[in-house]
Amino acid sequence: MSVLATLAAALAGGQVRVIDLTHTLDPDFPVIILPPEFGQCARFRMEEVSHYDHRGPAWKWHNISMSEHTGTHFDAPVHWISGRDVPQGAVDEIPPDRFIGPVCVIDCSDEAARDDDFLLTPAHVEAWEARHGRIPPRAWVLMRTDWSKRRGAAYLNMGKDGPHSPGPSAEAIRLLVDDRDILGFGTETVGTDAGQGAHLSPPYPAHYILHGAGRYGLQCLANLDRLPPTGAVLVAAPLKIKGGTGSPLRVLALVEDA
Repeated sequence: MSVLATLAAALAGGQVRVIDLTHTLDPDFPVIILPPEFGQCARFRMEEVSHYDHRGPAWKWHNISMSEHTGTHFDAPVHWISGRDVPQGAVDEIPPDRFIGPVCVIDCSDEAARDDDFLLTPAHVEAWEARHGRIPPRAWVLMRTDWSKRRGAAYLNMGKDGPHSPGPSAEAIRLLVDDRDILGFGTETVGTDAGQGAHLSPPYPAHYILHGAGRYGLQCLANLDRLPPTGAVLVAAPLKIKGGTGSPLRVLALVEDA
């Protein structure tokens, strides 16, 4: 059998499972809150157009509106100032083979449970590699914190000094980009950076380093606790928005049963 025929048979037979890593888009899902002097991210909105009625007797449909960065979403290089001149930096320009790749899941759930402001460091990455092997080039690295299990105000976890949520240190992102050549980095929080990432150097290091290097971000992921540390394949294709800086999307992982 060909490779694709083997994969199709494994999917049909249940040897390969499809895990949904996506939150449901609804008006109540939290979005990032910036200081009031900045423009704000729009929540998801859905308006009924017809419901098998006088507005459309045989069909039901909706108009929807939202930010490119609402819900489970993809960040393209052009999203950040460091990536504004990166070739093929908008979502409609990214080669489609970049949307599929192997997955490495670094489990930081215990650390995040103890410290809302936990930062992933190179030491954590290297400790993970000592157990599971070196992160391969062009892989997606996902930071599991179980933050996606939070609901409502606890998800953003806003304090008087802004949000508090875990994320990577600048040194960890530089290691992953420069030394491991990752394809992208994903989190369960509202952004790829820690809630207090504005105070790191550079500010918001995941955004600045990833996008400046032409790499990608995924945030508001769910169900990372259902993935193995290695061996899964990620499918994360954003909408093909002309000049788009990002997009809500359905993130799927293919997991082979042992």
